[in-house]
Amino acid sequence: MQMAGCCHHHEPPKHQTSKFKIALWIALLLNLGMFFIEVFGGAHIGSTSLWADALDFLGDSINYIISIFALGMSLYWRATVALFKGLTMGLFALIVLGKVLWSYFYGIPPDAITMGIIGLMGLIANVISALVLFAFRDGDANMKSVWLCSRNDAIGNLAIMLAALGVFGTHSIWPDLVVAFIMAFLGLSAAWTITQQSLRERHSEHTLQKIQGD
Repeated sequence: MQMAGCCHHHEPPKHQTSKFKIALWIALLLNLGMFFIEVFGGAHIGSTSLWADALDFLGDSINYIISIFALGMSLYWRATVALFKGLTMGLFALIVLGKVLWSYFYGIPPDAITMGIIGLMGLIANVISALVLFAFRDGDANMKSVWLCSRNDAIGNLAIMLAALGVFGTHSIWPDLVVAFIMAFLGLSAAWTITQQSLRERHSEHTLQKIQGD
């Protein structure tokens, strides 16, 4: 894996940018579709993990839109966009933690079968997104951020399916809350990684531009 801020002072090759944009559009359409499915499905059955995942799908959709328009920018501005995305992911993770706390006191066990079906749909969508974005996982902070989004979502949806089995077997809300907490942790972890790399790339590019301007 290449180190951030060391080998990314130039824009990605045009052929790579074109392929990355196609991959982003595929991921965007999949994420928007799953957002609407999970936001209504999760609210209807009272699943904290599905509701959290719906917010995450929305955040990823916004991130993909931003990434599409950031492709033609310089490394400094791509890193700036990635910084915004990292902060956004962190914010969503905090929202999930708040929802977990609320559900601990007021929530009821969700419908396990519906939860599992929607979780499977989300898993399929995220696996496809992760596969089309896999080739760009070692790119700059902007490219790495969209790969991390899809990777974390695929892991999250697999956990949702396991939680659905737990809810079905125990008739307890705890499996749903545990998965939601795990998703929040993954979001915070990815947000930290993206934020740190984007800050390094911004500093590196700013230093290079300053040297070239002297």
